[in-house]
Amino acid sequence: MAVYTDIADDEVAEYLRRYDLGELHSLKGIAEGVENSNFLLATDAGQFILTLYEKRVAEADLPFFLSLMEHLADHGLTCPRPVAMRDGAALGRLAGRPSAIITFLDGVSVRRPKKDHCRMAGSALAAMHLAGQGFELTRPNNLSMPHWRALFDKSAGRADEVSAGLGGLIADELAFLEASWPADLPAGVLHADLFPDNVFFLKNELSGIIDFYFACNDMFAYDVAICLNAWCFEPDWSFNVTKARALLAGYNEVRAMSEAEFAHLPVLCRGASMRFLLTRLYDWLNVPPGALVVPKDPAEYAARLKFHQSVAAATEYGVDMNAR
Repeated sequence: MAVYTDIADDEVAEYLRRYDLGELHSLKGIAEGVENSNFLLATDAGQFILTLYEKRVAEADLPFFLSLMEHLADHGLTCPRPVAMRDGAALGRLAGRPSAIITFLDGVSVRRPKKDHCRMAGSALAAMHLAGQGFELTRPNNLSMPHWRALFDKSAGRADEVSAGLGGLIADELAFLEASWPADLPAGVLHADLFPDNVFFLKNELSGIIDFYFACNDMFAYDVAICLNAWCFEPDWSFNVTKARALLAGYNEVRAMSEAEFAHLPVLCRGASMRFLLTRLYDWLNVPPGALVVPKDPAEYAARLKFHQSVAAATEYGVDMNAR
């Protein structure tokens, strides 16, 4: 459950006086998500999402996230747009937390993506990469390769409590990634968390992208690698090359990846699996007492990492180099 901070209706009603949204009709907590407290807000003006930003989201980063959503929406991407208060500000404060109201997107996420969902997700990711061009604010990727060893150090002593040999697997892979990580690939604004629960579909069409609170500046192909990990593995943790081929084809129909990006795709996929393995490992070992959020099993991303370690070339992800 992703409601960490409870708020009373009278608090919300008072908060709404800063907006031109009319009176409060209802407020309902949203279970999805793990970073912030989210509520479905209904007012005279319609439905919105009210978010209270919790401690894991740095308050200093919020102007970047909110401005990015505004920029992407202005440049044709279907995504939430922050609602400005009467004084023009998008960021407020409620129940002692930074807060914002954003527009509501209709649609549902899919738990078991099919090939066509993957193709549309790839196209949407490429559209976001293009729409982000010209965005003036920047935010470094604090969960990229240079930060992984320090993150692992927080869990290294207990990694084998999760799975025998996990600590050694991670240590060896970190050494490989530090020696092999690419540089100078095309870069810009990434979503960096485009999992199926952050993409909405309506009547078999993609209706929008949500949750930009990991967005940052990094290599575009790394964002593609995150999506391959998130969309193209089955519940038994096996890789589905048909879905990967569709995702990559959808991406390249909108933004053509370079030969260098394709050449580095296997190592980027290894890195993307490492990033989520490390954050899940830390969360798994550090569940706060009384927490309502169930941490995600890091073993899932250990299995993904082992698969990517066996990949020698991007063609094994379904890339048809002759079709480019």
